[in-house]
Amino acid sequence: GGAVGTGFIDAVSGIVNRGCHNPPCGTGALDGGLERSANFNKVLEAFFGGVIPDVSAPSPTPGDDSPTGADLGDVPTPSTPQPTRQPVSPTTDAGLIINSSTFIELKMSLEASREAIDNDLFLYQTPSFQWIPSTVYRYDDFMESLYIMASDGVASKKLYIGEDVENGHVYGMVNIAAFLAQSMKETIQYDACDENSWDLVGGKYPLSNACGQLGQSYQDYHCSDEEAHMECPVDPNMKITGVTHAKWYGAPGPLFCQPKTEEQPFSGFWDHLYECNKGWANPPEFCSDYEDQKAGRYDQSVSYANTAGRTDVEGCCWWGRGVIQTSGVCNFGKLNYFLGARAAEEGRPSRYPTVDFCKDPEIICSSSEYKELKWIAGMFYWLESVQTYNEGGWDYLTELRAFVDGGAVGTG
Repeated sequence: GGAVGTGFIDAVSGIVNRGCHNPPCGTGALDGGLERSANFNKVLEAFFGGVIPDVSAPSPTPGDDSPTGADLGDVPTPSTPQPTRQPVSPTTDAGLIINSSTFIELKMSLEASREAIDNDLFLYQTPSFQWIPSTVYRYDDFMESLYIMASDGVASKKLYIGEDVENGHVYGMVNIAAFLAQSMKETIQYDACDENSWDLVGGKYPLSNACGQLGQSYQDYHCSDEEAHMECPVDPNMKITGVTHAKWYGAPGPLFCQPKTEEQPFSGFWDHLYECNKGWANPPEFCSDYEDQKAGRYDQSVSYANTAGRTDVEGCCWWGRGVIQTSGVCNFGKLNYFLGARAAEEGRPSRYPTVDFCKDPEIICSSSEYKELKWIAGMFYWLESVQTYNEGGWDYLTELRAFVDGGAVGTG
């Protein structure tokens, strides 16, 4: 049937925006729900032409949380192993998933939608209000992350790819559609990997927005007591500058962190009204804070507080990065604990043994070797906070399957 309801995606919007499926809750009423819903329908149209295929068998019972809902040991291995980014034995759990009919059908469906994904979905709006393909988020990097998170995952959690029934991959495609609906809203439409400075205080953009916006403090986003050993330490001597930023006329430059010094004991603001292109002046002046800058400048002459009252950027290196803006010492610490250098140092399997997410969180955006990291970070959030959501009688995977089985008409 056609995707005509919004109950499912509205509930998902509540989870990603406010932490519950039925806002208002947590931090307030739902924000951006209509945009996520429109994105979701746009992705479904690209994937299925507006008509989601019927799945041949009933959904599994609630509580079946295996990556495909099937006994992977019973899935026949194709005579020719499917190509993978790193050699994977077809008899391992990861190999069984990659070579399962569910994953192969999901991969083939995505490949058939490749052009639409790159040219119709992964779009950003230019300062002249044109929508053009993103330079940051592309299909190949997305697929690289999909292989990794569907087969290996993080801490025994894997990206849900569907069920071992005819057209069972459709469930996985709808899971991906919900993930992309959020990604398109949060970062892709801005062509941003690093968090943009957007919290305007008294007509100026505090440089301490790097520490947190709207009153937040990212370095104080700690893990639970059970997971406190995973979080990153705050290093006051860390010095990092983001690689992406907003692109409108006078837009703030990239966020940065650095230690306080005797010469610069405080942080100032970004003056978006300053005209920096003055070739006629004596001496001439040109915009030089970032490429293609048209106006604005950093002003460090006076102390200027962000919404939370912060007037420095020391230790403030934990702003959002990646397709769903991973932020805070807990989240970066978990990436390092399960996927990065710390896992390798402590003798656990590590996908990125040379990547230290705690010493260089910017690598999510800056790496030319591992371009998939900007997607990996977002999918990690999805596994932790969305796929496992089960509160107040609303279980994400159960509702997703009911949404598909019901003809995609909404199960709010």
